Amino acid sequence: MIRRRELIKAALGGVGVLTLSQAIAAPVAVPAAAEPVMSIAQAINKAGRQRMLSQRCAKAWLMQALAVTPDAAAELLQSSMRLFDTQMQELSRLQPTAEVQTALVQLAADWQSYRAALLVPPSPDSAAQLYARNEAVLSAAHAATLAYERSSGTQVGRLINVAGRQRMLSQRMAKFVFFARYGVEAKASAEALAVAQEEFVKALDLLKAAPQNTAQINNELALADQQWFFFQNALGEGDSPKTLKTVATTSERILEQLNLVVGLYEKLATAA
Repeated sequence: MIRRRELIKAALGGVGVLTLSQAIAAPVAVPAAAEPVMSIAQAINKAGRQRMLSQRCAKAWLMQALAVTPDAAAELLQSSMRLFDTQMQELSRLQPTAEVQTALVQLAADWQSYRAALLVPPSPDSAAQLYARNEAVLSAAHAATLAYERSSGTQVGRLINVAGRQRMLSQRMAKFVFFARYGVEAKASAEALAVAQEEFVKALDLLKAAPQNTAQINNELALADQQWFFFQNALGEGDSPKTLKTVATTSERILEQLNLVVGLYEKLATAA
């Protein structure tokens, strides 16, 4: 297990949150033993959030390429990349099975190349590279999430995964709208958008019917359903500059609501 942790750190290379000089300058170093222990439920949530961030990073990069609130998009991209880096370090501290260890090594390696692509200025060529690399990171993050879910062996763990995947789909749908508008993999993006919409509706129905739901979870899911109405309308309004801005805005609003839902499932698992 120690060897796997070292491989993950090596794969991350220089993409950590703190540089070496910053780490040395830090006034207080927290001993590894004092770090809070992350639960499996939290790990499923964080690994699932990596899926979302893979798509959100591409969305923000494309927003800059299309001049959709470019200043806000730049900050969105930077904050999403920082969060991905942070969560890679956090996940490396909980590797309960060999399957999780292997998945994290692959995720770290794929993120390294994707991260470099996100720093390349927008162009049709760099967008084509981004299209492939963000899909690789998504696949690796999904494998890690499933590995954590299987290690939990609980139904609530599955609900955390499914609800977390809804977060990813919110960003994925917006990403495909922007890829199509940018003219990169336009046909494939339109087809993938339709598939993602169908998957979102099916998963939302599954979550609403879950017998484990509390009254609060049902209320938050109802609000997510309302946000889906607005987001879905935006997705079908074409690709004018005004519509692209609406897609960007509504994708963030539904993401915020879905974060609340995932958090409640995580608390439910912790209380069980």
